[in-house]
Amino acid sequence: MGRGKIEIKRIENSSNRQVTYSKRKNGILKKAKEITVLCDAQVSLIIFAASGKMHDYISPSTTLIDILERYQKTSGKRIWDAKHENLNGEIERLKKENDSMQIELRHLKGEDINSLNYKELMALEDALETGLVSVREKQMDVYRMFRRNDKILEEENRELTFLWQQRLAVEGAREVDNGFDQSVRDYNSHMPFAFRVQPMQPNLQERI
Repeated sequence: MGRGKIEIKRIENSSNRQVTYSKRKNGILKKAKEITVLCDAQVSLIIFAASGKMHDYISPSTTLIDILERYQKTSGKRIWDAKHENLNGEIERLKKENDSMQIELRHLKGEDINSLNYKELMALEDALETGLVSVREKQMDVYRMFRRNDKILEEENRELTFLWQQRLAVEGAREVDNGFDQSVRDYNSHMPFAFRVQPMQPNLQERI
């Protein structure tokens, strides 16, 4: 007794739907790999789950871009619009520019220069000399900046030292004054009582 036919419609139960998707996704990917090997076909398969997760398969003998371009030429349908074409051209331009800069950088390091002719070597030498002059000028600017900063720090240090010395001098003068006052108080405390309390009286002989 064979299996009954399954009605092709959306499966409402989310668990059953996920199980069915996983089984059929694996099955269609397996079929894509088999037809690639058995029939020497070029296959491009892209699947997006309801969750947004992507699964894909591309035949090892080709790429997705090649498949899409071949499809576009064969079907006559334009996949890439003008915006995408311009973007693709800009990407290619940037790749070439990056490759050229990498080669130039290796030349500046002295690498891969055996293939350069005399004029190219002269241009490379001029570029290196120009760069060396710029580096030295920048080096002198940095040196002068450090010198200015050193002078500023020295002046600030001198000012702080002067202020500190002034403060020490003021505090020293205060200590001397306090010591003098204390000495006077100590001297008065040791004077005889008669000398300290004897009032000043007029001459008694003048009164007689």
